[in-house]
Amino acid sequence: MANADRVEIARLIHRFGFGPKPGEYAQLVGAGLKAARQQVLTPPSTDTGLLKVANPTLTDLGPFPPQKSAAANTFEAARSQQILALQLWWLDRMALADHGLNERLTWFWHGHWATAIGKVEYALPMYIQNQLLRSTALLNFRDQARAMITDSALLYWLDGDSNVAGSPNENLAREFMELFTLGVGAYSESDVQQIARALTGYNTVRSAGTSSFNIKRHDNSLLTFLGTSGKFDAPAISDYLTTLPTNQDFITRRLWCRFISSTDSIIESGISSAFATRDILPLAQAIGTSAAMSNPLHSQSKSPVEWFISVCRALGVTPSALQHNANVIHFLSTMGQVPFDPPNVGGWPTDEAWLNISSMQARLAFSKYIISQVKLDSLANLPKTDVRIQYLGDLLGVASWSTRTKSVFRTALGDPAQLILIAINAPEYVVNA
Repeated sequence: MANADRVEIARLIHRFGFGPKPGEYAQLVGAGLKAARQQVLTPPSTDTGLLKVANPTLTDLGPFPPQKSAAANTFEAARSQQILALQLWWLDRMALADHGLNERLTWFWHGHWATAIGKVEYALPMYIQNQLLRSTALLNFRDQARAMITDSALLYWLDGDSNVAGSPNENLAREFMELFTLGVGAYSESDVQQIARALTGYNTVRSAGTSSFNIKRHDNSLLTFLGTSGKFDAPAISDYLTTLPTNQDFITRRLWCRFISSTDSIIESGISSAFATRDILPLAQAIGTSAAMSNPLHSQSKSPVEWFISVCRALGVTPSALQHNANVIHFLSTMGQVPFDPPNVGGWPTDEAWLNISSMQARLAFSKYIISQVKLDSLANLPKTDVRIQYLGDLLGVASWSTRTKSVFRTALGDPAQLILIAINAPEYVVNA
């Protein structure tokens, strides 16, 4: 049986980061659980790994030209190139960050405020939203929500830019309460109707990623909803909703679901109080140091992006540097998860939803594509014994391998590439136990 501290440290590094870089897991285990918690859950002032990642060059491409016009092919090529550059840029950040917490929480918030480039269609507004989420990922949720309610990509995604006085569109109002701030059942249809009126008057320039307020399109009448009355615009709506006790409980449960358990809704006493001021980092730290982290029932399956990035970090891979790097997006799409393109406003599924035959087959093909481009000298220089099995556990942040997995490893001790293939597709790695 694995040492309990090894298990908890493995959970920390995979759930609050994207897995260890070479040597990192053994270093954390050697330092002990208390020190590991401190290191993983305390963001540095500067992350030198991220200095290696240049921001993408994204421009305002303007409106779509007429279909089949001379300009259409040039426009579409530029748009596709910008989208690919944006996706690879974020994957590079996840893979190269020395400290994974901020990028990991940015990834969480992307799934929370799920906005899809499939509808937005331009890279620039998605980049602007992503930088907003990154800059607030560990700060105050009230400030984040206030900025997001007028974010251009989110407004367009949820039809907020077509919400005008006299003809309110309720989509943004409903999702802002149900999915982003309060949760299901915390509001009435009347509340949706009233808040939709408050959210009228916002315009977007989709290609530029900008939004503006037009008072002439805004309903400035007296509104009554959720125990208050007054005249509101979008920021004021957000400020009010995020003060409600329901918001404190809802966001706490969202993080609990993603970082502890998607099936166990019993939250440890006191966790929610860490979010009383709506500061995000104390809540993440409370969850990451809770007794629930050591509960053997709280395993979690990695999503495709989380699996891919953890492999990249362990093997020293920069996603954009892989040959024919558009294949990275193809493989992730086959597995069902591409950055900036969640399937709907509810975001991606969690945990066991990723454990299916089609995903397994795609992961295997993806693994071979990655391994074919990686030098495995450190593994190849080890004796062809169980030493290699222990090395793989430390490299990948796996607390222990099962007897069955060890027996499979022993059929390939002389083949480093095959050992890596087995390891990154093993149940103990695909599922963070």
